Amino acid sequence: VFDLLERTELNAVVIDVKGDRGLIPYRTQVPAALEAGALGPVIMKDFDKIVADLKSRNVYLIARIVAFKENVLATARPELAVIDTRTGKAWIDNEKLAWVDPTREEVWDYLIAVAKEAAAKGFDEIQFDYVRFPTDGKLSAAKYSKPITPQVRIETIAAFLTKARKELGPTGVFIAADIFGYTAFNDNDTDIGQRIEDLAPHVDYLSPMVYPSGYHLGIPGYRNPVHHSYEIVRESIRLTRKRTEGLPVQIRPWLQDFKDYAFDKRNFGVTEIRDQIRGSDEGGGSGWMLWNPRNDYTAAALRPGPMLARKSPT
Repeated sequence: VFDLLERTELNAVVIDVKGDRGLIPYRTQVPAALEAGALGPVIMKDFDKIVADLKSRNVYLIARIVAFKENVLATARPELAVIDTRTGKAWIDNEKLAWVDPTREEVWDYLIAVAKEAAAKGFDEIQFDYVRFPTDGKLSAAKYSKPITPQVRIETIAAFLTKARKELGPTGVFIAADIFGYTAFNDNDTDIGQRIEDLAPHVDYLSPMVYPSGYHLGIPGYRNPVHHSYEIVRESIRLTRKRTEGLPVQIRPWLQDFKDYAFDKRNFGVTEIRDQIRGSDEGGGSGWMLWNPRNDYTAAALRPGPMLARKSPT
């Protein structure tokens, strides 16, 4: 990835500050994180040096913080976890990972404390992922600290982002939220608390995950979405922008750079990636991000660079 920053158009990196399991990759000083056992097990000893080096090259730094999918905190503090009504223990999803209760403000405070530390380390942006209610597992057995309705879900996620923005504002970092790409086509909260109109006022960037493989059959009008990468991305971004019209939020999507798993199992190569980039640009996206779970990116799809990072939304 660092090599690609030197020789291609890429000008930013997303680094997991708190990943899917709740672990932090550097020696955090957040008391609640240390008490929960969030440190490690893999520690980047030269983390601060890496950050300083990237900043010296004017690379835009994004700290990804997984919000409510939080195995570490849910295990250490079960009173903050989503509870399984069948067992009385922490509820787990299909990946066998626990979640913390999005309705508990103590959870919000934990996430914000981790985010403040990341901001102090020099990150330009805090990107909250899994900023939603769970989508898989025995959802009917999941118990929260209050009765859950669509309106409660919407208000919960919006309230968390409101508080995060208020408390992180003095640090100067931008705030982003990852959302499902197909929320652009749903008027409801997609049963997870993500409704574009309710999220957009509280963030600087919305980052829809517009991976063609992640769309349902027939949305938006294509039986094989991965065969229409350009159209899927363009329409998703266009609709999201339309629904945020008049707000200063920018739309910067996640694009697919991994093999299809849902439709025809095609490899996503240069053609599919360039089609997505073109769709994002023409749909009105403000830049884009690539995702590959192995950090193995298709360099041939990227234009030569480097380009200077844009340090603020415009």
